[in-house]
Amino acid sequence: MVLIIDQTLKIYIKTSFVYGGGFKILGLDWARIHFVENEGMAFGLKFGGVIGKYILSVFRILLVGFLIYIIRDMIKAKEKYGLILAFGLIIAGAIGNILDSAFYGLIFSESKFHGGIATLFPEGGGYAPFLQGRVVDMLYFPMVNTYWPDWLPFLGGKSFSFFDPVFNVADSSISVGVAIILLFYRSYFNSGGSKKEEEVKPSTIDLSKE
Repeated sequence: MVLIIDQTLKIYIKTSFVYGGGFKILGLDWARIHFVENEGMAFGLKFGGVIGKYILSVFRILLVGFLIYIIRDMIKAKEKYGLILAFGLIIAGAIGNILDSAFYGLIFSESKFHGGIATLFPEGGGYAPFLQGRVVDMLYFPMVNTYWPDWLPFLGGKSFSFFDPVFNVADSSISVGVAIILLFYRSYFNSGGSKKEEEVKPSTIDLSKE
């Protein structure tokens, strides 16, 4: 469901808005749909140009394969549902962003400012080769817009906003999955990644009594 929601929203945003376009959610200034794209890292971060993007894409694919292997063993071992759910959220989020990087450059035309709304399956081909597509982001929550106090060294008087990064459903899914593990299932890793069987102490029979 996370993957379906993520991809449906991305395709809608990509084919409905110019780059930088969007709208306020429920008329709120601090909750917005704001269409931007990034080179593949979470929350709009960038890494290493074309070569870095290939490395990042391959790393993500290998990581997802490893996580699928882990979650398969978890299901067999009948681990706690919440732990399996957390890993499932991480996997779904990672696959969502991999699809953008792998295929969006092939199936979409370029998104641009001022009337450049992208089209799906354009006649002239997409805007980038395989694994070089850009990840679609749209969730923007600038809850605080203010200035640092003048008495602060280096930062005094400069503008400050929170939360500034623009992200997507896949990023959220990964973050929620990691948070669930850190808050509720750290013992899974402390125990070596599997359930500890309870030690059964043998009963002691007092043979001195008849």
